[in-house]
Amino acid sequence: MKNIIIALVSILLLSGCANKKEINGNMYDTYGILNTDSKKNPNIQYELVAGNVIWSIVLIETIIVPVYMIGFSIYQPVGIKSDYPKYIGIVR
Repeated sequence: MKNIIIALVSILLLSGCANKKEINGNMYDTYGILNTDSKKNPNIQYELVAGNVIWSIVLIETIIVPVYMIGFSIYQPVGIKSDYPKYIGIVR
């Protein structure tokens, strides 16, 4: 029984809750506290991933899981910000 629980938790850990998203032909990656400067796009709207927050709390004793999830994939892209033109050719 213990082996089954360990295997289940391992599978759940390997399948992250945050996903990349393709917006207008460009692929946008998730970002976290540690890689905000390199991954966050100011024209894209991001949302907090509740699953990663929950897993970080549940597995806080492992230290590695919360550092990875909060540091590198706590926010996922959802779309273009409403104040950004949808097409590059449009000038305000």
